[in-house]
Amino acid sequence: MVRFRFGTDDLLRTRFAIAPLMDLVGATYVLRWPERYPDHRPWIDWARPRASGLELGLLYVAAPVGVEFYPVFVGPPPRAPRTTVEAEFARVAGTPSVGVAAEIERAYPDGVPLAGRVLVEDPARGLERLVAQMRAFWDALLEPWWNRITAVLESEIAWRARRLAAEGPGAAFADLHHTIRWRDDALCVEPTGKAAADVDLAGRGLLLVPAAFTWPLVWPRTDPPWDPALVYTPPGIGELWAPEDTALSALGELLGHNRARVLIAVERPAATLDLARQLALTPSGVSQHLGVLQRAGLVMSRRDGRRVIYERTAKGDMLAG
Repeated sequence: MVRFRFGTDDLLRTRFAIAPLMDLVGATYVLRWPERYPDHRPWIDWARPRASGLELGLLYVAAPVGVEFYPVFVGPPPRAPRTTVEAEFARVAGTPSVGVAAEIERAYPDGVPLAGRVLVEDPARGLERLVAQMRAFWDALLEPWWNRITAVLESEIAWRARRLAAEGPGAAFADLHHTIRWRDDALCVEPTGKAAADVDLAGRGLLLVPAAFTWPLVWPRTDPPWDPALVYTPPGIGELWAPEDTALSALGELLGHNRARVLIAVERPAATLDLARQLALTPSGVSQHLGVLQRAGLVMSRRDGRRVIYERTAKGDMLAG
């Protein structure tokens, strides 16, 4: 079991972030171990031919499967709620050499594979080659989907943060994952595939990171010097790859195709820009559709800081269903 023990300050400092490199690492697992990730089958079928010409040997060593320790430097917990993939590549490139070698050797106690020896023998050169492979993987296999993925993750953060503030940790953490429980002022994760750990957050708070490609697992991050973090997959992530179904086609005949897509998408609360990215529509077009749906009583809105969040009403749920 991994146990994150909270004090009062830790609840106040619990925060959310999107981590593009954690999704990149997760996507390498999905691509190499497809039978474990049936929800991602449409993406796997799309990605495999595009990955066939890429040189990924060093990346696969740095992001191993089936080990007891997974190197963290290749997908470090983010330092800011929103970041760019280029900024995260720069963080990987700047990892201290001693940390790179130590994490790789810890991941391979019986010996580092030949393809990864450069990360131990010449970490600076190895990091340069590693980042180049990571960038090639990202450009070919994730960047075309990233706006759509990000919209889902941002919607999850907005919903989860409001629930944490309104109902407390017991409610907000209850459905993160079936292995997670809130007990006695601690967030308990069991089993994890990792060594047991009892982490006193000691005022640092916990970083919660929704990611598309961690399903069906959660990833507790407990090893210093990295911030304590928990990476999890939002519910319904498989719908990212789902084709439009007959129900949406019928709803589209009634409301118009794009307006029907907006109504379906606000099953989870989202802002206009989130929906525009997710649906590949213009923000002004989404705003117009939301206005019509709101006047018809199918969606409602509320302000969250500077953003206006939309979600379906009961009437909207009935129509979408």
